[in-house]
Amino acid sequence: MKNMQKTENSSPRKRGRPPAFDRETVLAAARDTFWKHGYDGSSIADLTAAMGITPQSLYAAFGSKAELYRETLEQYRRMPRPEPGNPFQDELDTVTAFERFLGNSARVFTAPEHPKGCMISTAVLNCAEENEPIAHHVASMRLQTLGVFAARIERGIAEGDMRPDADARSLARFLGAIVQGMSVQARDGATTEELLVLMAHAISELKKYQLRQEA
Repeated sequence: MKNMQKTENSSPRKRGRPPAFDRETVLAAARDTFWKHGYDGSSIADLTAAMGITPQSLYAAFGSKAELYRETLEQYRRMPRPEPGNPFQDELDTVTAFERFLGNSARVFTAPEHPKGCMISTAVLNCAEENEPIAHHVASMRLQTLGVFAARIERGIAEGDMRPDADARSLARFLGAIVQGMSVQARDGATTEELLVLMAHAISELKKYQLRQEA
């Protein structure tokens, strides 16, 4: 009897496999929940209800709420844009590249099929102390974007479509502030057309540093 009991107790317990689901689909549901309510404002109960899975499945698949959030941010970056392609890598002049980027942003921020605004540019600006690593992660993503902006302006200077006295870092900060402002205004109800007008003012400022190409 003792031997039998020992055998039963020492045998490894089989863990039930979480139900199968499409990772991109449940990520999209989590993404929209975080996008709408923010990191602190999205509970595990909110997330699992939106994703249609159990808390056990969430932790088994993603490890933690923080890791799930990081994956949703990357999925947000992969979302299709109204004008496809990467304007900062395509063969465009600098002003046109930013015009396309900001135009895409205006349309994404106001699209009716998902929450308004930008999931990254105004995310986790204030958070509980225990969530500061997430805040630092999102801040680093915003800094990466500023780096991309500055690098594209520097490329324009090197290729001769932007004035050599253009301050790439300062202009990148300016354009980053425009994106963040567009995000907040979209959350507050600004329309696509209103954001496109705002974008036009930003592009007019950028054009002051543009070198006209001779025909």
